[in-house]
Amino acid sequence: MPAVDVAGEFETIHRLLKPLAHPDWARGLADDAAVLPSRAGYDLVLTKDALVEGVHFLPDDPLDTVARKLLRVNLSDLAAKGAEPFGYLLACHWSDRCGWPERQAFAQGLAADQAEFGVWLLGGDTVKTPGPLSFSLTALGWVPKGRAVSRAGAQPGDLVFVTGSIGDGGLGLMAAQKTLRLDKDRLEALIAHYRTPYPRVAFAEPVRDLAHACADVSDGLIADVGHIAQTSGVGITLDLGKIPLSAAGAAWVDGRVDPEAALVRLATGGDDYELVLTAPPRHEAALRAAAETRLLRLTRIGEVTSGRGVIATYLHQPVEISKGGWSHD
Repeated sequence: MPAVDVAGEFETIHRLLKPLAHPDWARGLADDAAVLPSRAGYDLVLTKDALVEGVHFLPDDPLDTVARKLLRVNLSDLAAKGAEPFGYLLACHWSDRCGWPERQAFAQGLAADQAEFGVWLLGGDTVKTPGPLSFSLTALGWVPKGRAVSRAGAQPGDLVFVTGSIGDGGLGLMAAQKTLRLDKDRLEALIAHYRTPYPRVAFAEPVRDLAHACADVSDGLIADVGHIAQTSGVGITLDLGKIPLSAAGAAWVDGRVDPEAALVRLATGGDDYELVLTAPPRHEAALRAAAETRLLRLTRIGEVTSGRGVIATYLHQPVEISKGGWSHD
């Protein structure tokens, strides 16, 4: 890790980040690189995401939750490939508001999730910036050789499934911004989901064994299903009426004058970090059994066709959707 501010940087590394380092391969964070052994019979899967203050998290979001979200969104990408998480590289761009307590909270968030998901810090960089606070993380995982699941494998006749519930990420942002009216308990649950979504790493093996294609729902359900359709060269039809909702999400939809528009908003909101996958009908029972074993909700929401693009319906009628989800463009 190259020096920028000697006292701040190296104290942060030594006191906060070194305890998170892999005991064998991170070299105690005393070197400029980690050295990883190969794993016979496996491919190494890598993914990278960044979080920027004011774009991906709010300025008053606690930094322990920002750290956990940073790690979790990357673990979600690994799960969509059917990969087993292993470790990560981290870049911290500290703004002027980040003193020792803020850095300590960030490291504590990482420590909690390292213990929960069985991953280790392998190295990275830490700098100061006059710009907004931001972080970047590269996650590494293992998948049996040649068996990583992609977005490109969907086939006509496949069924489309999604884990968990959809829409809580977008509603959670509204709740955190205090622009949502619901019962206090539901607001708190939505904010917790927005700040610390739960990656479906436990479902990686069924995805690897049973799915033809998979993506994590980060940009929005419609957008991410669209990525599968485009990459696979197929059409996908979705029934908005079958989209799984949490109790808070259902309460919000019930309070809307136009339930169709409300469902579109939830299906395009993003930040859910569930898995959307396609699989042949013969695998439906096995997928449901795997989900039940893991106490995970799994819902069939559509099917793959020989057409092109995504067609959403509600009450058997096509729905006009102008934008499928989040984009940085």
